[in-house]
Amino acid sequence: MGSVCILDYGSGNVKSVYNLVSSIADDVVVSNDPARIAEATHIVLPGVGAFGAAMRRIRETLPMDALERAVLNDRKPFLGICVGMQVMATVGREFGEHAGLGWIAGHVEQLDTNGLPLPHVGWNNVTREVSSALFAELGDSPDFYFVHSYAFHADDPGHEIAMSHYGTDFCSAIQSGNLFGVQFHPEKSQRAGIQLIKNFLAIS
Repeated sequence: MGSVCILDYGSGNVKSVYNLVSSIADDVVVSNDPARIAEATHIVLPGVGAFGAAMRRIRETLPMDALERAVLNDRKPFLGICVGMQVMATVGREFGEHAGLGWIAGHVEQLDTNGLPLPHVGWNNVTREVSSALFAELGDSPDFYFVHSYAFHADDPGHEIAMSHYGTDFCSAIQSGNLFGVQFHPEKSQRAGIQLIKNFLAIS
């Protein structure tokens, strides 16, 4: 399965992501070391919290030159989880407007739930819009665990590979080439989460 580097900018759910990934793969590290990023075959960015705070910590703690070289130039498979997915957008509008990584053109805005409470917490269906190796062996509408109030709106709808519904439809997974993102938490999603991480690690 290669080697996996899980990035740590203080998002809070790194340990649970590490526990899941290391139950599947033998070579897993939590590291921001440019050398470990360069050595890895797969890179994971967990995420909990607000967009702006996450981006500030990412800029402060991650070696962005090494990360962008690995992800954008070398095209290593990259998985962003929850806020780790959102920060790939061009801009996030949570407590103001904040520049994202800009890896997938789009914006992040608060869910319009038509009166349902926020945050959206709990299990929900994820319906595939297009075929993706990320959802292999998971059927057409698996259940995953969510905790969020904001959602990614891709400029190119073709990047929105799965949708969910909470008061309104929202993007629950994105893909652009080697870049993958999921709004839900695989590390809290039991069998479906395990299968999704297996699928990600099988992508080369």
